[in-house]
Amino acid sequence: MPVEFLGIAATHDGSETTPRSGAAFDKEYTLRLARAHEDHGWDRVLFAYGSGSPDPAPAAAYLASRLERLQILLAHRPNVSYPTFAAKTFATLDQISDGRLTVHFITGGDDHEQGREGDTLTKDQRYARTREYIRIVKKIWTTHEPFDHEGEHYRFHDFVSDVFPAQQPRPNVSFGGSSPAALAAGGAEADVFCLWGEPLERTAEQIEAVRAAAKAAGRTDVPRIQVAFRPIIAPTEELAWEKAHRTVGAIRERGAAGPGRRHRTGAPQNTGSQRLIAIAEAGERYDRALWTPTAAATGGAGNSNALVGTPETVAQALLDYYDLGVDILSARGYDLLDDAIDFGRYVIPLVREEVAKRDAGRTAGGPRSLAAVGE
Repeated sequence: MPVEFLGIAATHDGSETTPRSGAAFDKEYTLRLARAHEDHGWDRVLFAYGSGSPDPAPAAAYLASRLERLQILLAHRPNVSYPTFAAKTFATLDQISDGRLTVHFITGGDDHEQGREGDTLTKDQRYARTREYIRIVKKIWTTHEPFDHEGEHYRFHDFVSDVFPAQQPRPNVSFGGSSPAALAAGGAEADVFCLWGEPLERTAEQIEAVRAAAKAAGRTDVPRIQVAFRPIIAPTEELAWEKAHRTVGAIRERGAAGPGRRHRTGAPQNTGSQRLIAIAEAGERYDRALWTPTAAATGGAGNSNALVGTPETVAQALLDYYDLGVDILSARGYDLLDDAIDFGRYVIPLVREEVAKRDAGRTAGGPRSLAAVGE
């Protein structure tokens, strides 16, 4: 299967290394960054969600109406709107984008962040709510007759939407997490299951856990797997590692200046971040190019493990994950615009070319993993 690449649809130019230069929603920068992705071989971009950040849905609609090809991954937290309203919003956006939408449902792994918008449920309660929410949204997308719903978290009667997605039967659903509750929910409901970049051995274990969860939920198919990294590339290995150490220095310098309003302080509550911290404590370098100090410097905040090296080294590292069964590779640099362009120019073509060779080998009867044939 052809590999896909996911970038970031930031609404301003700030990152862990650099404060933003303008407003939280900079229309010109948002469009410029998205066009850089579309023009340099990326498949889709993620509109992330934060309690105080610009609303990602209208920002996504803004891009969808101005770009021809780039697909959209829209992050959404179930606590912020009723599923009947959300399903209509997503269907409308899928119509605006001519069927380019995937929805990424976020349960929320930090009680304080969730509480900022009035969400007081426990983590396990949030996962139960998310599963119910996703099922409702899917049904609204595909049901043309009024129906009632009496669930644990939502109750409504005689509802039917008058707007349906352009994609039939519905857009894909994306989900992520590392806890048993996340695996159970995503294994049951997700078309795409998202993981943060970890060493190959641990990633293989997580992929097997996702597949087992899908089987336990009674599915005959399995979610596609997405893995996310922070690539740090340069023309030579020496320059790449110099850049990597400068990047960590900038992250630490920003952190020493004081956390931003939206950033977590203290130990993380979510299992994914806890895993990243534990991996960083166990070692700095893994496999071909995985480097953990970027994750350690941010306290395991989100997608934060780096892949360091030349474009060729990083491309080969990504192919190692493809050989494990990863179909969607998520990447985001620290200089959002320039790194998106460089990654698109120098890494994506190398990966696509090699994946095409692997796919041709599979068509001829070969295995997906080169390790299986001793190469």
